[in-house]
Amino acid sequence: MCSSVVAYSFRHIPPLMLGSVPLLCLNRHNTLPSPCTVLFNTSSSTSLSSCGLLNPFNFTGNYLFRRMERFWSGSSVNKNKGMVEHLQRYGVIQSKKVAEVMETVDRALFVPDGSPAYEDSPIQIGFNATISAPHMHATCLQLLEKNLQPGMHALDVGSGTGYLTACFALMVGPQGRAIGVEHIPELVAMSLKNVGKSAAAPLLKDGSLALHVGDGREGWPEFAPYDAIHVGAAAPEIPKPLIEQLKPGGRLVIPVGNIFQELKVVDKNADGSVTVRTETSVRYVPLTSREAQLRGY
Repeated sequence: MCSSVVAYSFRHIPPLMLGSVPLLCLNRHNTLPSPCTVLFNTSSSTSLSSCGLLNPFNFTGNYLFRRMERFWSGSSVNKNKGMVEHLQRYGVIQSKKVAEVMETVDRALFVPDGSPAYEDSPIQIGFNATISAPHMHATCLQLLEKNLQPGMHALDVGSGTGYLTACFALMVGPQGRAIGVEHIPELVAMSLKNVGKSAAAPLLKDGSLALHVGDGREGWPEFAPYDAIHVGAAAPEIPKPLIEQLKPGGRLVIPVGNIFQELKVVDKNADGSVTVRTETSVRYVPLTSREAQLRGY
């Protein structure tokens, strides 16, 4: 018997988004369906886990990737520009500016050697952390694009190998600030090397891009308030310091939840109040302490 049913409603066409992976429910004519609600039976006999949807290795907006790979990958994508064009073709990237910055920042510089850098999949980077799948980076960059204009301040919480912080830096430019905060010192050291080899290297040298060791749940007050804040791990609730460090008119993008997670878009109004909406369902590693992360949560 069915014990309960979970329903996800998705707003985007094309593509429909499930777990932040484009849901390419293609028919024989290869056309996309209309917006729909997807139902999952959560009884013990047909649980999400038994269907493979909660595979602990498929974190960061990617728990359907294994099932989607035959549609999403198609032919091998082995160049950064090809990866971006692939995401554009499926409607994941719709912004010219986002396409330009993702073409400029070579993803291969930010993943471990030998990793499939240009596949639309998250990649393990050590220390129980991952770099998000390219479609998630594209989604977050588009959500934050208006808050990543030249001269603005951006904060990347859980900056990992530094990829998205480098993208932010190129968008806000030398007159702006792009700050990455990561609580694993070895990842910060890795990210500094990665950025130093990338198109964002001059911004690291002049100080407009900086990467710090710290607890990102506390933000980084030194350069607050921020026009844009991105969080790369799922919080059980939105951390208050991040809302406090958000500038009026600013936007925070953060995954929230435990087993079931949603990508939240938080806009701060001119009077200091905030508006929160849900963008899509996702699956990220948890935003937690350094000790808990190293223990495996």
